[in-house]
Amino acid sequence: MIRTGRTGRGYALRGAAAAVAVVALAAVTAGCKEQPASGASAAPSAPESSGSPTDDAKPGGGSASPSASTPAKEPAKASPKPGASRTTPPPTPTADPQGKVLMASGSEGKQVRELQARLRQIGHFNRTPTGYYGTVTVAAVQSFQGKRGLSRTGRTDTVTWQRLLGMTHEPTAAELNPPTTRPAAKPDKRCLTGRVLCISKNSRTLSWMIDGKVVSSMDVRFGSQYTPTREGTFSVYWKSRHHVSTIYHTAMPYAMFFSGGQAVHYSSDFAARGYNGASHGCVNVRDEGKIAALFAAVRNGDKVVVYK
Repeated sequence: MIRTGRTGRGYALRGAAAAVAVVALAAVTAGCKEQPASGASAAPSAPESSGSPTDDAKPGGGSASPSASTPAKEPAKASPKPGASRTTPPPTPTADPQGKVLMASGSEGKQVRELQARLRQIGHFNRTPTGYYGTVTVAAVQSFQGKRGLSRTGRTDTVTWQRLLGMTHEPTAAELNPPTTRPAAKPDKRCLTGRVLCISKNSRTLSWMIDGKVVSSMDVRFGSQYTPTREGTFSVYWKSRHHVSTIYHTAMPYAMFFSGGQAVHYSSDFAARGYNGASHGCVNVRDEGKIAALFAAVRNGDKVVVYK
């Protein structure tokens, strides 16, 4: 009888344990249902939080991170010791040794153009400054940093910038805005009268001409063999400052349409990759400053000549 009683009690205990296991399983399953809403980022949260207190403690001078086993009285003991943390300044390696980032990939503007012009002065940038910080500029900055013993981040930080300023002179207007990186071709005879966008496929240049005189020139890129830029004599029939292609859904700033969907326009891809890419038939300009001035000068009805 005694053995039977113990056996019954054992079954009861096992039954209770099984019930607890079922409840625990239900709780875990309910938690798993919420995971898709937060995504995979929820999984690393535990290791990240375990590392954060250590990182946070370094600037404050603390020597250990808080843990669940620390008695409740410990924080009270640690708090009266601010003086100790002041005597031990934060270690300098926690700061970026090359300072604040001033320009990086995707940056645009006058300072980027100056950066490119200064890099060109000492042989690290072999094209016309565009004012756009693309892959070519990243590579140029990496080259400069590597030769000066700096981290090759490709970003222009305060240390890199100051080192560059010390080795170069302030760029002239011609250095900031050269006529073109490629020599302009001899104008086609159709370009010698009136107001003309004279575009040469051989020299890959565009010359804005008025009555036979070149007002400005700029590098251009054309369509590939599968989407060639049409040749011939056309006229500008529509200008669209902030145009976006309805076919390719890409930006076409300063678009000046001359033949169907083909236009002269600024291309950030051309500015970044140069002649490693091609357009879908349009005439791409990589210097935004120049095409902005051209867009302001050109009128609907002005002639466009595309030739080899």
